Amino acid sequence: MTTIALQVNRRAVEILAEPRTSLADFVRDRLDLTGTHLGCEHGVCGACTVLLDGVPARSCITYAVACAGADITTIEGLDEDEVTTELRAAFTREHALQCGYCTPGMLVSARDLVLRLPDADERRIRVGLSGNLCRCTGYVGIVRAVQSVIEARRARNIAPLADGGRTILGPAGSGRATSGQNGPQPATQALAAASDSVAPGAIPDFTPATVLNQRFTLPHAPAKVFAMFDDVAGIASCLPGVSLKAPPTPERVEGAIRVRLGPIAASFEGAARVERDPATFSGRIIGIGTDQRSRSATQGEIRYRLLPLEGGAATAVELSIGYTLSGMLAQVGRPGLVRDLAKRLVAEFAGNLDRHLSGTAPGQVTAAELSFWSMISEVLHARLVRMFGRVFTGKDGAE
Repeated sequence: MTTIALQVNRRAVEILAEPRTSLADFVRDRLDLTGTHLGCEHGVCGACTVLLDGVPARSCITYAVACAGADITTIEGLDEDEVTTELRAAFTREHALQCGYCTPGMLVSARDLVLRLPDADERRIRVGLSGNLCRCTGYVGIVRAVQSVIEARRARNIAPLADGGRTILGPAGSGRATSGQNGPQPATQALAAASDSVAPGAIPDFTPATVLNQRFTLPHAPAKVFAMFDDVAGIASCLPGVSLKAPPTPERVEGAIRVRLGPIAASFEGAARVERDPATFSGRIIGIGTDQRSRSATQGEIRYRLLPLEGGAATAVELSIGYTLSGMLAQVGRPGLVRDLAKRLVAEFAGNLDRHLSGTAPGQVTAAELSFWSMISEVLHARLVRMFGRVFTGKDGAE
């Protein structure tokens, strides 16, 4: 028996298994992730396809021990993935599934095509899906579904990612497990190594595991707000828990964000690159960071777009916040609570931003450490109010 340590659906896993155990059997039998289906068990049908370090792979012919330190995503780990959600809706709309046995692997492969292909070319889609066999549909509905998602995303100006956002290939040649090591390398070390003194071009694009969309308004003109977003130090002073390690440049910032989740305190140190488009009043901040104490790592991005309101006297700020978290802190995250906490943080950021734009002295705009318990009490209070509000509303209506 061999101890296998890896990340599965953003959670650290360390389990004993025989060296001959396939990755498919590992996730199905040891982790109860039965959405990964076994068909031919020869790497031909594609029903067992999962993401291995972001790359579609046949889990039935991949040994679990060869994936030590790798990042595995099964179909269950894509429940809240934006592209997969769009594909599921398109598969339903286009009648792209019948018995459903091939569908998990088909969705994993289709997601990779949506991320990579520049346009909805039928031939390239069919070639890309040729490793996933379906005995029910004849593929017509499947191809239409993938085409429709690609067309819709490109129409929304969502550009394809070079190589689907991949930065490594795994498990062979991934660089995670090199000869001479005595044991498996933790998956968080890949992010940790990348965050140490990285150059701007070395901060990679990635596909976030979770994406949260928020919107708020400011009583200031879009040009003034965009100029504020150009002030990296000013924006950092408005973000709760954020501090800078060095003077920022227009394209790069180095700093840390402090987080306390109950007994777990973390300070993610890393770097980010900044992109702006003055023509559309939009931009993106993409970063990577690690916390050595909790052995956690994160990648994150903030996309923003500014829209004029009230004839240009006010601004609507649209934020898309995406992140991927691994390590100890990934164990305590729950999607519903994370969304509620994100709303609270965005509201605090908006208030700080408004005060800064209104001329409040920098000393009055502080970025306090994030405290889980202070936030969670507010979140639970709000949820209880909503829940009992619905109950009492129903009673009043009945009377």
